[in-house]
Amino acid sequence: MVTTVMEAEAREAPQRIAEQLRANAKTMSRLGERLRHSPPRFVMIVGRGSSDHAGVFAKYLIEIETGTPTFSAAPSVSSVYGRQLNLEGALVLVISQSGRSPDILAQARMAKESGAYTVALLNDENAPIKEEVDLVIPLKAGPEKAVAATKSYLATLSAVLQLVAHWTGDKALCEALEELPKTLQSAIRAEIQLRPEDLASVQNLVVLGRGPGYGITRELALKLKEVCNIHAESYSSAEFLHGPVTLVEGKLTVVNVPIEDESFPAHSEQVDEIRRRGAALINLHVPSKGVHPRIAPLALLQRFYIDVAHVAVSRGINPDEPVGLKKITRTV
Repeated sequence: MVTTVMEAEAREAPQRIAEQLRANAKTMSRLGERLRHSPPRFVMIVGRGSSDHAGVFAKYLIEIETGTPTFSAAPSVSSVYGRQLNLEGALVLVISQSGRSPDILAQARMAKESGAYTVALLNDENAPIKEEVDLVIPLKAGPEKAVAATKSYLATLSAVLQLVAHWTGDKALCEALEELPKTLQSAIRAEIQLRPEDLASVQNLVVLGRGPGYGITRELALKLKEVCNIHAESYSSAEFLHGPVTLVEGKLTVVNVPIEDESFPAHSEQVDEIRRRGAALINLHVPSKGVHPRIAPLALLQRFYIDVAHVAVSRGINPDEPVGLKKITRTV
């Protein structure tokens, strides 16, 4: 039974993404052709909150599939410190739901003035940032009333996937992308993975993944903080072994995010080591079998959004209006 706006909006994602992929197909095809003809020297990603976390997924996807160095911007370099960067020949992806935060606007303006080709992945198509960039890619997620982003985040990842698929011309990825709405719908129908009893007494945990899987752990950890009041931190499973692993001696809870891509064997070994040291593991998984490895993180996340809304309610929290948070946050 759906009892929260957050869950209802998460369940809209397959339909919204199907509409997005159709609506943006021609624009993405032209953008992909441009990027093949004039490959960028590097990619800079601008975003805050969930949008910044989507940028981590984008970094892995772009570097793995195109070999183009990709990094996250520090928006305050423009908005607070007033510095210009040398971005000649760069592709700058600005990711935003509202397109209204002053620091994001300042960074986008600086990037275009500094010679970058600027593309905004934007949910609000009437936002002022459209005047600051070269191209707007509408996310088509529709209005999102719950404070915690769900369908808009998944729509951002699908837009990044569509961009990269057209950039590389990867036939298998393009075909997998066509099936993405069905894959997400299957995840909605799948069995519960994250149960209230798993987190009943948990106040601190870590979320571990590798590669694009690590990219979504940032979002999982944020949602556990936002709507469940759990102190959750995200790590690459490899990075976690470089020091933080000492925390598991106290039976630290670890949410495992395994994606069966090239990183899976190494990630599995690292998780086994963490288990041997005494961690309390909660193992998530991709709900459908045979999903393309670049699509798989979205399927896992789709199921997680539904489950985490129920966990929040079980802890006496309204996930639609977390205390102290607003839907649109404007920072300088």
